[in-house]
Amino acid sequence: MGKVSKRSKVFYILYIVVLFIFFYLPIVVTMIYSFNDSKSLTNWTGFSFRWYGQLINDGSIMKAVFVSVSIAVFATIISTVLGTLTAIGLSRSRRFVRETVLNINNIPIMNPDIVTAIGLMLLFSSVAMPRGYLTMLLAHVAFCTPFVITSVYPKVRSLDPAIADAALDLGATPYEALLKVIIPMLKDGIYAGVLLAFTMSFDDFVISYFVTGNGVQNISIVVYNMTKRTNPTINALSTIVILVIAILLIVSKLIPAMMKETMRKIMIGALFILIGVSIFTGIRSGGRTLRVYNAGEYIDTELLQEFEKAADCKVIYETFDSNESMYTKIKSGAEYDILIPSDYMIERLIKEEMLQPVNWSKIKNADKLNPSLMHNAFDPDDEYAVPYFAGSVGILYDKTVVDPEDVKAGWELLRNTKYKGNVYMYDSERDSFMVALKALGYSMNTDKKEEIDAAYKWLTEQRDTMDIVYAGDDVIDNMISGNKAIAVVYSGDAAYIMSENENMEYIEPYQGTNIWVDGMVITKSCNDLDLAHAFMNYMCDYDVAYRNSSYVGYTSPITEVQLQLKEDEYAEIGAYSPDFEGEKNEVFRYQEPAIKELFADLWTKVKAQ
Repeated sequence: MGKVSKRSKVFYILYIVVLFIFFYLPIVVTMIYSFNDSKSLTNWTGFSFRWYGQLINDGSIMKAVFVSVSIAVFATIISTVLGTLTAIGLSRSRRFVRETVLNINNIPIMNPDIVTAIGLMLLFSSVAMPRGYLTMLLAHVAFCTPFVITSVYPKVRSLDPAIADAALDLGATPYEALLKVIIPMLKDGIYAGVLLAFTMSFDDFVISYFVTGNGVQNISIVVYNMTKRTNPTINALSTIVILVIAILLIVSKLIPAMMKETMRKIMIGALFILIGVSIFTGIRSGGRTLRVYNAGEYIDTELLQEFEKAADCKVIYETFDSNESMYTKIKSGAEYDILIPSDYMIERLIKEEMLQPVNWSKIKNADKLNPSLMHNAFDPDDEYAVPYFAGSVGILYDKTVVDPEDVKAGWELLRNTKYKGNVYMYDSERDSFMVALKALGYSMNTDKKEEIDAAYKWLTEQRDTMDIVYAGDDVIDNMISGNKAIAVVYSGDAAYIMSENENMEYIEPYQGTNIWVDGMVITKSCNDLDLAHAFMNYMCDYDVAYRNSSYVGYTSPITEVQLQLKEDEYAEIGAYSPDFEGEKNEVFRYQEPAIKELFADLWTKVKAQ
């Protein structure tokens, strides 16, 4: 029995060790790579504090940290008070009322976050409440309070009801009985509720994303937008958050005396400072304001600050993760002055009369734009859009692995069984079907069912024979690290990968590909047209465009900038300058709902099997 018991102890200890390694190894790796000099999240090139310096200098991240902390603190305090009082009240209520309220309380806990988010978004839109700091705070209070009730109520039920009556009989007022007798006996449940509420609020993304506006973003939203491109600043931010939490836990254990009167005064003082700063920063400037809605990691934010100084205005800058989420937010009532969507979405916005025409007489730098990026099919008369960035979709391959003769097959390289298990396809419905349609010699904008079915067959055969991995933006770091030999990527991402890994090469297949153009457009809700045009003109300035393209990595619409960067930073990197005039190249067009639904259904089948 002794030997068995000893073995059990050893097994139990090993189990605990393995469990802790599983939980904490990702955290350790994140902290180590926060000191990596390279932009890669996995390829170590040397020790550096580079990303910590960038984190401190990035105003958008620091603002997001303040928003997250202040929202979490206020939401925790309010939800704790509401939840505790509700739990106490329920303990004295009739059974029917108590059970009904508790069942209703469980609904937001069990509800998927996306359902709660859409519901709150529609609620705020229906009462015409401007979305921003207040709506985010109210939303956080709404979803934190049920968790506090759930934590405190069991403690209330375990109390002897006679205790409160005894306090009243001894001369205490109802307020004193609550504050000095009942609350202290519920402290364990309240403390659990506080921790749960703070964690839920600080960590929330989905609900915050749908209920915010006017440039108010928390850490979760900023980090989510960062993941559109490789950004090691995420590692630095995560490391700081981890260290702060660890220090607070250690201090709370080692110096319990600090949690008495002196600590309470410090915390109350800090809270009042936080409230004051929140109120101060929440006061809107009385000057001119420009609301810009752009894709994540798609601009050098220092340019925004310089424009604010030059135009004596305030830029409220928000980001989206896809054209579709941008469209959803606009349709829900969110208002912006300038949007920066892709070609097919611009066409949709034009069709639905959601845009205002551009006054080209106010775009003094218009003559610098590349003629190849003008007169596009989605806006043939250049009435609504000013080009922002452009690029193509192509094949990135490892020259040390892939035979140059095989590359000549174009898109069919992606079905060459010699490279089975060594290919990334882009996890995108339209891009993947574009590859198949072009490989078969069809238009990527086809609405013919037989051609779409043929493309579906091409994709399923590729999936079944090639052991395909469908990847998103993580393909960037994976290709830098050389994890696979072939990938379907955007040209801007290819240029960045090639600058980090000299073994990579990029081609646009001879069968043709998607040439995309993202543009700046003015919404119908824009009130300051002069400021909107000034911003568009500013982004077309040579120096501004050069810095922006160098920072983001995509092809500038300014001809001279494109040529200069091709000679300087992106010398010998062909991906920076796609063939915008190729005969077989196309831009995506707006899809009718029935066709879009067909593509979506077939893509689900491709991914599901």
